[in-house]
Amino acid sequence: MRPADVIAIKRDGQEWTREQIEDFVLGYVSGDVADYQMAAWLMAVCIRGMTARETAHLTQVMAQSGDLIDLSSLGERTADKHSSGGVGDKTSLLVGPIAAACGVLVAKMSGRGLAHTGGTIDKLESIPGFRTDLSLDEFFSLVRSVGVVIAGQTANLAPADKKMYALRDVTGTVPSIPLIASSIMSKKIASGAHNIVLDVKLGKGAFMSSRESAIELARAMVSIGGQLNRRVVTVITDMNQPLGCAVGNALEVLEAAETLRGRGPEDLLRVSEVLSSEMVRLALGVGQSEAEKRVRDAVGSGAAYAKFEEWIRAQGGECGASGLALATAPVQHPVLATRAAYVSAVNALVIGQVAAELGAGRAALGEPIDHRVGVVLHARPGDAVKAGQPIATLHAADESQLAEMAARLSEAYAWSESPVEAPVLIHGRVDEEGHVA
Repeated sequence: MRPADVIAIKRDGQEWTREQIEDFVLGYVSGDVADYQMAAWLMAVCIRGMTARETAHLTQVMAQSGDLIDLSSLGERTADKHSSGGVGDKTSLLVGPIAAACGVLVAKMSGRGLAHTGGTIDKLESIPGFRTDLSLDEFFSLVRSVGVVIAGQTANLAPADKKMYALRDVTGTVPSIPLIASSIMSKKIASGAHNIVLDVKLGKGAFMSSRESAIELARAMVSIGGQLNRRVVTVITDMNQPLGCAVGNALEVLEAAETLRGRGPEDLLRVSEVLSSEMVRLALGVGQSEAEKRVRDAVGSGAAYAKFEEWIRAQGGECGASGLALATAPVQHPVLATRAAYVSAVNALVIGQVAAELGAGRAALGEPIDHRVGVVLHARPGDAVKAGQPIATLHAADESQLAEMAARLSEAYAWSESPVEAPVLIHGRVDEEGHVA
């Protein structure tokens, strides 16, 4: 069938067959389908949508367009976790060792950050010596011996998704639930885990700005998992303000380690424990309350932090008796409160943008980043602040941007004259049956 005829099927509101989706998508990867034809195809999806069956077909085709990791030799205890992207979201650094300390085999491939959202691989590469470019033999060996491994995605993991996403980014076709869901799930399916926990971020610093859209995305991904023989649970978590206090690669790694040692922010620990409990429940087949108990025990006993250190060393990272030795920014500039009040909100998007412009993020794939720089928040929603009190610290490579970044950071804060409750962390959950709670 000609590409124009395939596009016309969706233009007219009809459903594609799996063969039509496969021929069109793989034709695009091979070059037989032109960019302008795929752009029209994507726009048709944005306008007309896709059925659950079409979305699952698209996911499977994208996953099978490249390498497929087969984890079946590890049994059914394998689990993966993915976040839809946020500011200060370093939960993978905690969830991996927590779940592994409970007996889950965490086999995870992660990507790099783009724009104001951080990437797990960028964070891990701030640890001297840490290797993310593992061979498949090394990947499997570490899963078996340590119980957790996080590596960079192989160059040929879901190449159809990479090529389609690059086109979506320049054709106004990013905000489509079927396209977002299939993009995320194609990489998870290709990575091979039997059990998948998804963290859908909701709020100003996330792609999903309403609870309704977050639930729609969550249900779409759970449906894909069910159709492709994966067990998928989605947790919807808050991203109106940064998660934790640290935003920036080395700063976030340090905060993750400190949180596992019982010295980190409560919101980061809470979200990480919720996600870890879901991984334990799915992978080990225990009830929710038992999974939560095992997670609390792993953190409280120090087993999770011990597993963190074992994992870092196993992938070549330097981790001495006193912990991680991470590079620090040469300039650390406090930002002071100009009034006495209660913090009512901290705009996650602005904080992420400030950290990125200091050098912690990139505007385009492949750009270098500075692992040392970022922002550490000292005042967060619900806190009472006095005039002149530090509300944050800018960690910068030099002083050239300090005045501008300090002003922007101050503007990210909203204030109240009366006490403010801390924000809700968990906005909902969609289980493997598609039920919303």
